Amino acid sequence: MPIEMQIEEEFFGRFRELELLEQLLAGERGAFVPVYGRRRVGKSQLILRFLEGKRAIYHVGKQVARELLLVDFMQAAGEALDDSVLALHVPRNWGDAIRVVEERWKGPGKLIIALDEFQWTVESSPELPSILQECWDRRWQKGGVMLILCGSYIGFMEREVLGRKSPLFGRRSAQILLRPFSFAESALFHPHYSMADRARAYFICGGIPFYLRCFSERKSIEQNIADVIFDDRGSLQREPEFLLREELREVANYHSILMALSNGSSANSEISSATGIGDRTLHFYLTTLMELGYVQRRHPLNGTPASKRQTRYRVGDPLLRFWFHFVFPNLGRIAVLGARKAVATLVTPQLDAFFGHAFERLCRESLPWLYESEGVSAAFEIGEFWDKETQIDVVGLRKDKWIDLGECKWGAARSARSLREELEPRISRFPNPKGATVGLRYFTRDKIKLTTKPPAHEKWHCLADLYAAAEHSVQKPAARKRAKGKKR
Repeated sequence: MPIEMQIEEEFFGRFRELELLEQLLAGERGAFVPVYGRRRVGKSQLILRFLEGKRAIYHVGKQVARELLLVDFMQAAGEALDDSVLALHVPRNWGDAIRVVEERWKGPGKLIIALDEFQWTVESSPELPSILQECWDRRWQKGGVMLILCGSYIGFMEREVLGRKSPLFGRRSAQILLRPFSFAESALFHPHYSMADRARAYFICGGIPFYLRCFSERKSIEQNIADVIFDDRGSLQREPEFLLREELREVANYHSILMALSNGSSANSEISSATGIGDRTLHFYLTTLMELGYVQRRHPLNGTPASKRQTRYRVGDPLLRFWFHFVFPNLGRIAVLGARKAVATLVTPQLDAFFGHAFERLCRESLPWLYESEGVSAAFEIGEFWDKETQIDVVGLRKDKWIDLGECKWGAARSARSLREELEPRISRFPNPKGATVGLRYFTRDKIKLTTKPPAHEKWHCLADLYAAAEHSVQKPAARKRAKGKKR
């Protein structure tokens, strides 16, 4: 029985991933595709979209005994193959379950087996990767089966599925690390918002489809914050706690670390001082949060190897950063004030400052598309730079001996001159041992009025420019090809 539509009514993007899966399914040989990424990023929705209308076994792992998982798997197999006998079969183990499914599969085409939340299945059945490896080596790789393994714990998937010590190492046909949507793709969720409000929604929700859908275009950003995040009935009010408790046993120290990071601590010493957690233990917690995809490690970008002392950490998930900055420290006050008054009192006065850091990330994210629109073909790295004396928001380190240094301003900018005065003193402090040409870029929310034509090495970008440069990323591949053809 083909899988019926079980996904959201509107499904945005993921064209490349769907195209890859279809190509592998159509190939002569078997296909093995690990799909992984942080929670809520849309992995299950991607798989279900791909499986729509196809005969496929889709099984979701749970934190239950192996026997219950085997029963679930056989029921899913019975429904997929329209085989009541198969659904009632009680297998002794995973090897027996897979053998029976293979025996009763009549085709046509490849048998698709998609195991979602694979980490939970392996937790109760640690032998399963070895069983799948034997099936792949002996039968599946020759053709007839497409195996999809999906997991949310990035560290687990990289170790137990993709890692050298995994029985499945070296056998994948392809892999899909599903990342959050870009700011341009995220804008599709709120087409009637102003450009600035689309950016604000992205600054809070990131590129996570579920979070973006929770924000209604019928309400302002502040009203959405109140109703969705601050109200105790809101769909995202306890989301960060849910995410952490689902993956971790004791969350108190993780809460402390995330709150410290969300309130400005970034170096090991700062986080340790704010939380009271020692360096060795802190390293374990930070590593776990990075494996879950919630925290990112950063180094200053200047073309030379960074020292450990220069390492900084940040919350990579915008909703977690927002929640641990505004909600978690104020739960008691929110209960007393109520959602709407709490937002007006605790959030609104600080929003522009909070969005300033998020805008810096958006500017760094947009630079590759700006390069493409400008015809830059050289390889590049993008990041930021800091040392004890200075901070530069955007660094584009190109292989054609050109370096872009950028200043970002989300709030109202007084004038072009004031922005130049902020950036220019920092230029001489940026290490440039190879003597590359330095270009300057200024990023603002609103278009700045320039009284004179800027010099050739200086470029100005407002929010509208960034969205325009990234617009091609939200088009289907075929549409992009047509657009290219028209330009020619």
